[in-house]
Amino acid sequence: MAEVHPTAIIEPGAQLAGDVSVGPYCCVGKDVVLHEGVVLHSHVVVAGITTVGANTRIFPFASIGHQPQDLKYQGEASRLEIGTANIIREHVTMNPGTEGGGMVTRVGNHCLFMVGAHVAHDCQIGDHVIMVNNVTLGGHVLIEDWAILGGLSAIHQFVRIGRHAMIGGMSGVENDVIPYGSVMGNRARLSGLNIVGLKRRDFSRDTIHALRNAYRLLFAQEGTMAERLEDVAEVFHDNEPVMEIVDFVRADSQRGICQPKTANGG
Repeated sequence: MAEVHPTAIIEPGAQLAGDVSVGPYCCVGKDVVLHEGVVLHSHVVVAGITTVGANTRIFPFASIGHQPQDLKYQGEASRLEIGTANIIREHVTMNPGTEGGGMVTRVGNHCLFMVGAHVAHDCQIGDHVIMVNNVTLGGHVLIEDWAILGGLSAIHQFVRIGRHAMIGGMSGVENDVIPYGSVMGNRARLSGLNIVGLKRRDFSRDTIHALRNAYRLLFAQEGTMAERLEDVAEVFHDNEPVMEIVDFVRADSQRGICQPKTANGG
């Protein structure tokens, strides 16, 4: 049976795997599913229609699954789905989806959410994502695998953050960030590629060199973005990481692409 502290409240209907650990003063709602190895350390609240994947650890005063901070929400039976082996630290908040966003918020596997991070309604978060202290996501944000979001950064609604991207601390991100890109600033601008992250993930020198060349071509001053995108696709059509950037830029989005600063500061 699950190990449940006497001060914890488990509502009838909640499903707890046999080796779940629920610490002091936790509250688990009736529609919650906690899979194998989940640990709620203490003072954790898990509410709503929420599933927490195996071996995820949630630390004190996290609020998981309460209704979205969206005035359009009318009590619809939306969900929050959290994957496996995540670390959710103190005071993290995660909200379920809404009717306007597909009814589900999803968190992948092996992610780290540091103190005070917020995942809003209808966000879709990939695997191995790191959100540092007090990162805030607006609704409908897409964060792809291996992205790192620096402390106190804020991501606008409907923004997409590509794979292996790096968001500098205290950045305000209003536009989509290309895969492998690095952005920073009060109104974040693209500052180059996430070279440090690429090296840490053991990308080859040839791949990094190709990404650098593609980046220079894509954000050159000559021509339009559409023209430069075609040039990159033609030159690097057989390079998977570069074509990942091309496909990302071509995809439908409600936001523009985050651009580098120009020489005149624009």
